[in-house]
This record gives sequence, C-alpha cells and structure tokens, in this order.
Amino acid sequence: MTDGLPHPLRSDALDNRERILEAARAVFAAEGVSAPMRQIARRAGVAPATLYRRFPTKEMLVTEAFTEQMYECHTIIDEGLADPDPWRGFCLVIEKMCEMHARDRGFTAALVSTFPKAVDFEARREHALMSIAELARRAKVAGRLRPDFALDDVLLVLMANSGIHANSPAAQVAASRRFAALAIQALRASPDASPLPPVVRLAPAASTPRDDRTS
Repeated sequence: MTDGLPHPLRSDALDNRERILEAARAVFAAEGVSAPMRQIARRAGVAPATLYRRFPTKEMLVTEAFTEQMYECHTIIDEGLADPDPWRGFCLVIEKMCEMHARDRGFTAALVSTFPKAVDFEARREHALMSIAELARRAKVAGRLRPDFALDDVLLVLMANSGIHANSPAAQVAASRRFAALAIQALRASPDASPLPPVVRLAPAASTPRDDRTS
C-alpha cells in the first residue's frame, strides 16, 4: 500500500525533467510551439516515452516550460498598472515585455498561441492580456495613446520583436530596446521626437548602407 502522498522525484528523474524543459524552451524559441514532441525529446537526450511520461500533452509541457516567464509577465503588467501615469505605465510594459521576450522568443510563441486544454495557462494568459487592455484604456482616456490602438497591436509588437536576431544576447536586448522605443513612438497619440536608444549593428558593416545623416 502507498500513503497517497506526493513523493519527491529521484535525482535522475529530476534531471530528465529539467533537460526536457530546457530543450522545450530552446525548440519553441526556434520552431514555435507547433514543434513536434519527438524533436524536444531528441534535443533533451531522452526517449519519447520518458517525455510523455512526464508531460503527457503539449499543453502541459508549454505550461511547465513557461511558468516562470508568465509570472514575470504578470509582475511587469502589475507594475505598469500601479503607475499613476497610465501612459508611463503602458510604456514600461512595452519596454520590459519586449526585453523579456528578446531573451526568450519561445515565450512569445506561447503567449500568442492558444491552448484550450491548458486551463491554468490560458487563464493566466487571458488575465495578462485583459490587464494590458485596461492599461491601454486608461492611457487613451489620458489622451496619450492613439485612439485607434487595439490589443492585437501588442501581440504584433511582440511578434515583430521576436524576429530580431543579433550576434549576442546583449546585442539582442539592446536592439529590442531600440525597437520598443520605435513602437512606442508609433503608438503615441501625438508625434514625439524623443531620442532613440543607440543603434545596434545587426548586419555586417559591408552590407549595411551608410547613412551619413546619422554620423
């Protein structure tokens, strides 16, 4: 007979679980959440049966792989909502979420996808999006966010941001910051000439046209 209580995983099972989650984040970042489970198992160095024993469905794997990122996402949005200036709070959310997603493109793929069977993940995702919508509503009322802004624009910004490819994690984040500044200026209700963050070289110098006006 068993005592019916949960038991801690053995060290080898725990190692397998962490390898699977790490592999899932990497594969989802490169291929999106539609990537086959067998590809994740192969990258993790485990048998498909081992993966399915730990994570019987893709939804369960996505939920576990991005639990920490979803928590960070909610923390960022809550910080934006707490700002008494809704436009400043909205800008903070765009800036920090772009930086976060630049560090983990797999989470972008998870956030813009739907997982009806992953009830908890879907609920947290929906809460995050509705909170951003509320912050946007406040910024519109304040006259700072353009009136034709739609919540889908945030997903569009994040998807575009996830397409940035740089030759180092630091350059990736720096490029994301510049992109976020460009996006914020496009979403502002009135034109603004605030200086952008520094340019980040994303292509070899020889193949990039020189703009003498910026020198």
